[in-house]
Amino acid sequence: MTNFDQNALFRAACAAREHAYAPYSGFRVGAALLCADGRIFTGCNVENAAYPLCTCAERTALCAAVAQGARQFAAIAIAGGRDEDCAQPCMPCGGCRQNLAEFCDPDFPVILSDGIHTLGQLLPGVFRLRQD
Repeated sequence: MTNFDQNALFRAACAAREHAYAPYSGFRVGAALLCADGRIFTGCNVENAAYPLCTCAERTALCAAVAQGARQFAAIAIAGGRDEDCAQPCMPCGGCRQNLAEFCDPDFPVILSDGIHTLGQLLPGVFRLRQD
């Protein structure tokens, strides 16, 4: 794993969570994505009355990073839930795991309030298109 300050990255995710728009569920999520070049992109969940149009924090951060030219990532921290102190672990949904797997190796660190997990642990059966 790349050397980074996991506590600082998790605090950035908690700060991003404050911007979440979650009037329907009350479940606010923030994510902080660390790029290989040291840049950090944050995201928060954005709900919509038409639930399928909601956007996850992890994908918001990933899309912001990709839109700015980033393609290599070192870690992501995720903080979410209804509690104020970000103490409850907030696992990324399956869609976010698959989106991260598009750019990240199985040993990519996913930082939650209970510690570091690898993307490979969270998504052991990643879908890949064959590259000929």
